[in-house]
Amino acid sequence: MSETGTSASAKSAAELADAHSNRWKALAFIALAQLMVVLDATIVNIALPSAQQDLGISDGNRQWVITAYALAFGGLLLFGGRIADLWGRKRTFVTGLIGFAGASALGGAAQSSAMLLGARALQGAFGALLAPAALSLLAVMFTDAKERAKAFGIYGAIAGGGGAVGLILGGFLTEYLNWRWTFFVNIPFAIIAALGAYFVIREPAGGRNRSPLDIPGVILSTLGLVSLVYGFTRAESNGWSDSTTIGLFVASAVLLAAFVFTESKVKAPLLPLRVITERNRGGVYLSLGLAIIAMFGLFLFLTYYLQIVKGYSPVKTGFAFLPMIAGMITGSTQIGARLMTRVPPRLLMAPGFALAAVGMLLLTQMEINSSYAGLLLPAQLLLGLGMGTAFMPAMSLATYGVQPKDAGVASAMVNTSQQVGGAIGTALLNTIAASATTSYIKDHIAGAASKPQQQLVQLQGMVNGYTNAIWFAVGILVVAATIAATLVNTGRPDMSAAAGAGDGVEDEVKVPVIAH
Repeated sequence: MSETGTSASAKSAAELADAHSNRWKALAFIALAQLMVVLDATIVNIALPSAQQDLGISDGNRQWVITAYALAFGGLLLFGGRIADLWGRKRTFVTGLIGFAGASALGGAAQSSAMLLGARALQGAFGALLAPAALSLLAVMFTDAKERAKAFGIYGAIAGGGGAVGLILGGFLTEYLNWRWTFFVNIPFAIIAALGAYFVIREPAGGRNRSPLDIPGVILSTLGLVSLVYGFTRAESNGWSDSTTIGLFVASAVLLAAFVFTESKVKAPLLPLRVITERNRGGVYLSLGLAIIAMFGLFLFLTYYLQIVKGYSPVKTGFAFLPMIAGMITGSTQIGARLMTRVPPRLLMAPGFALAAVGMLLLTQMEINSSYAGLLLPAQLLLGLGMGTAFMPAMSLATYGVQPKDAGVASAMVNTSQQVGGAIGTALLNTIAASATTSYIKDHIAGAASKPQQQLVQLQGMVNGYTNAIWFAVGILVVAATIAATLVNTGRPDMSAAAGAGDGVEDEVKVPVIAH
């Protein structure tokens, strides 16, 4: 071979090696950004009482600190996913990070309830840009089956465990600094991730969707999702029979039905129906949403149980969730990622959700004096292992096989199912728990003569409420496992088809084939 040919070959090999190493550097910054978005959904929960007292927020308006974020995030996700496909995922990702950092600075410096609520809504809006862009970047950058398994193993662990990390971090910052740091902590996360993404991420060419924006679809989907999320949020505080709650659900059904009809007719839909009607992706969105319903309810109940019944401090409560995080990381990176290229996804998802259901089942035995080591720790480990094992292939399959131009909206659907699932889980399971608690106290309070006995009945009523709701969560996880086993029917990734795809970073994205 000539010297020139050798030089060109060496240069080409060096470029491929650089592209390969850049993918993994990019993953670190994408994972950091995803962690920030996920933990922000729970980090403020522990800080909320302090913020409420400091800013004089009324009890009636307190829930809006959580709701403002949820509405903006959940309502704008599909729009954010489409923007990523249209504008470019890297640009959308960096813009979302910068905006999120600015909104977090505003929240940390808030001097009034209006300023805090506005900052939370802005965080949600920029999060809706950021989250789909992050997942779709992974989908188009990691097309080799083995690499994809490792990348989504890390991403799945963060997506599943980030909420629990938020509880730990929120407790630590609130107890040792003050509530404002639950906002300020996002700024270094966002700046590091934005700088890293700008210099490291090389988005594959040929994956843009430059079709004109579907404005009717944007309006209908945003209003429909906002109505749905707010309906469940309102049901928690005002009851399911409240006329406004019912009106919101009716409006949501009408708007979302109109959205589906519109998407079937327009030339360039916001959400191409092919993304959700394919049975495997549809099964993933549905089973993942159900699993999140169970998980978000559990976070709420365990936090209350540990702090109110057991008397744990915020920091101790956060650390009490560590076994679940460890289980999720192990299930996602050691079980899911290692087996994903060897077995069909349903053989990880269905058993994963079933194992999580067993962990949840243990928690139905919870009593006032239950041992942490004897009951809560093994239950959390099983939950974490099960969820981590199921989340990893679910996250990968949700964008697997989609056309590159649809990667953003497919990613947005994953986040939408999680966000709506979280809103439903918090409202539905909390309502069930509150009803069971009220019923228990009403039946037993008459037999409590002294004040200590009455306090004991109230605590027993609380725990009875939690265990009643957890039974429902067990059932929901069993349904999620059943859906994963029946709807997700694809085989394991075809290694020969996937190998080498995406090596040329500037080449058009090649989406791996799934063997049936």
